[in-house]
Amino acid sequence: MKWQIAAIGKPSLRYAKDGVAEYQKRLRRYAQISLDFDSKDAGSEKNSERLLELSEGSVRLVLDERGESWTTADLVKRVEKWQLDGVKRVSLLIGGADGHTEKLRRSADHVIALSGFTLQHELALVVLLEQIYRIHTVMRGEPYHR
Repeated sequence: MKWQIAAIGKPSLRYAKDGVAEYQKRLRRYAQISLDFDSKDAGSEKNSERLLELSEGSVRLVLDERGESWTTADLVKRVEKWQLDGVKRVSLLIGGADGHTEKLRRSADHVIALSGFTLQHELALVVLLEQIYRIHTVMRGEPYHR
């Protein structure tokens, strides 16, 4: 199964660049990850259209602080089921400063919250990559997740 993370705005802060690089390196053993960044925040309507295009044909997970609260264990169970069901690609969509449109949220398979807090998109990206890494170590019974 492939993972796609589509986000508005490429990481520019040092901690985010370092975190993204670290988890991309760690994830190479487990999964294919593609990061698709739209170069600018053009407003929520244009951003949502772009994210819809990028994620066409995949299981769409839209990140939004109003979404469902999943635990890591919930995500592990879902990923295991998706793998059994033959899902080829999961897309995780991170919005810009204006968030996502209602149209994009309605088109999602799931709207999930990384936190009850609103997270800056670069921080959300690093947290998301860490969680993908964590679920793969859980599924393999490796000690990272303890």
